[in-house]
Amino acid sequence: MPSAEQTSVYEERSGARPAPDDVRPTRRDRIAAAGSELIGGPAGRWALHGGNGRFTPVHVVALVAIGMFALGMVQKLPCYNWAWFRGTSSQYTHACYSDIPHLFVGRGFSEGLIPYFDRLPGDMEYLEYPVLTGVFMQVASWFSGVGGSSGQDQQQLYWMVNAGMLMICAAIIAVCIARTHRRRPWDALLVALAPAFALTATINWDLLAVALTAAAMLMWSRGRVLAFGILIGLATAAKLYPVLLLGPLLVLCWRAGKWREFTTATLGAAAVWLAVNLPVMLLAPEGWKKFYTFSQERGIDFGSFWLIITQRTGESIDVEKVNTYATLMMLVACAGIGLLILRAPRRPRFAQVAFLVVAAFILTNKVYSPQYVLWLIPLAALARPRWRDFLVWQACEVMYYLGIWMYLAYTTSPKHQGLPVEGYQLAIALHLLGTLYLCAVIVRDILMPERDGVRQDGSDDPGGGVLDGAPDAFVLGTTHQPRHAAALEGEGPRVEWGASPAGAGGNGTGPQPSV
Repeated sequence: MPSAEQTSVYEERSGARPAPDDVRPTRRDRIAAAGSELIGGPAGRWALHGGNGRFTPVHVVALVAIGMFALGMVQKLPCYNWAWFRGTSSQYTHACYSDIPHLFVGRGFSEGLIPYFDRLPGDMEYLEYPVLTGVFMQVASWFSGVGGSSGQDQQQLYWMVNAGMLMICAAIIAVCIARTHRRRPWDALLVALAPAFALTATINWDLLAVALTAAAMLMWSRGRVLAFGILIGLATAAKLYPVLLLGPLLVLCWRAGKWREFTTATLGAAAVWLAVNLPVMLLAPEGWKKFYTFSQERGIDFGSFWLIITQRTGESIDVEKVNTYATLMMLVACAGIGLLILRAPRRPRFAQVAFLVVAAFILTNKVYSPQYVLWLIPLAALARPRWRDFLVWQACEVMYYLGIWMYLAYTTSPKHQGLPVEGYQLAIALHLLGTLYLCAVIVRDILMPERDGVRQDGSDDPGGGVLDGAPDAFVLGTTHQPRHAAALEGEGPRVEWGASPAGAGGNGTGPQPSV
């Protein structure tokens, strides 16, 4: 361990106390240890936390995330230079498609139209994105200095400005994940190095909602309940999926008896969402509701198991029936997750059930776009920080990423060069099975908490905020003994530096060592 003098030097340089006994994945994960050989091997037992104080794990993770994002931008170069603008299948054969330059023209930004207020030419009528995403798109348009031109230079500039803004979102995501589990900052490398993250980051504008959700998870881990609710409200104003996190949180707070905290978070989320949406709801109601009507009216689309069914049977399914079936399946999945939370031998960690509910939404949905993997990657890094399982899942997602573009190349090329229908169906099945596999190992961790890697160092729920170490108030079953969570492992309550133990004049979420 570092000496008191070394610790003092670190504190003086970094402005924060070091986190003792940080969990190093190279000492717990064989895949991480093997991969570390590329940069000199695992850290030794005498390695100082934070090095010389200039580069902490959070700094390293942020720089790696920015570097991988930049590599993803480089991968889009063939499209940036010419393939987006020639109307050919080249953007698919180079696997570099992005909605951003196409919607710059197709949604009226090139003509200076204002989202939700100005009617678009054609069948779309209004922008089909939530309000905060529309604001993001419009701000990028202003930064691009659009002057009523839809030429190649303007589309390139618009994509580049959006990519720069999304890169900031990527860095925020990496930093938030690194700081959510205080003793496990290196788990955020799963996000920073995820190949599917780099490949899909600039397809659409999903990273805005992902960044706000990651920041919300960080606030919850610090016990800042209202800040969590505010950020979830903002994230839901950018994309619908973040509101799903309130579902498993409700059941977790039910089991822990934390009703006040859940109510505060929910009211904060609802108030902020309404504050963002209300001006557009009142001044441009038709434009505002386009996102919601579009989501209902949209037919079966790429990436979903519904598409496999229609392609294999050759029969279409009515949109209303699909909506009904998908909703019922989602409700059944949520009921199962709720039952799992209440009956698990130890209260699941927030990140675990958050991943499960978002994955259930994506798996049952009538569309599973390749960029939807961005919703899951940060949650997966918190829920199951094991490199083997993460890379298995990522391999499936990369195969699907290539599969969808090769399929579109096949269907749009007169020579049908690419992946035929049967091959694309296999790619869909592969990435669905990859997501289901990660769900399965997370469920196993919940049912067998001794196998949960995050808890092997004696932690309860380091990302759980007010739930971390809280005694259970309600559990289904007859084996429940309401004790401190750590006692289930034969330990007494753990007191970290600067924290007050649960039930002893505090909730266990006081100041903690920073990363």
